[in-house]
Amino acid sequence: MNMKTLSLCAAFLVFGTAAAFAQTAPDSLATPAVVAPKVVEGPSIQLEEEKFDFGNIKQGDVVEHTFTFTNNGSQPLVIKNVRTTCGCTATDYPKTAIQPGQTASLTARFNSAGKKGPQNKVITIDSNAVQGSAQVFIKTNILTTVN
Repeated sequence: MNMKTLSLCAAFLVFGTAAAFAQTAPDSLATPAVVAPKVVEGPSIQLEEEKFDFGNIKQGDVVEHTFTFTNNGSQPLVIKNVRTTCGCTATDYPKTAIQPGQTASLTARFNSAGKKGPQNKVITIDSNAVQGSAQVFIKTNILTTVN
């Protein structure tokens, strides 16, 4: 073999090896393992959503929305009370313990009778959750009709 052929073979060997290694994904780029959600020690409430906007509604409409939550804790979650900011908002919620991993819901109903314009209501969920009280928010804009 002459020197030119030897150099060419060496170049192919170096580039071929580099290309082969480039095809292999490093461990840091490998597909991550699926991680189970973290379980909180004690009862815990994890809301799917904290805010809901009804948009524009007509004065006198009664609208409702259901907030879903999960007990992502290790002990039963007990909702002790649900407080609203005005009598125009009513709620329906579980009166029995929500077991670890179980999903439940809270339904909020808003009566727009006698109201007008933008409305923002806070609903406070008092429970035995380790993080204390939780809050959800509903919002709407009440349109009044002109006769």
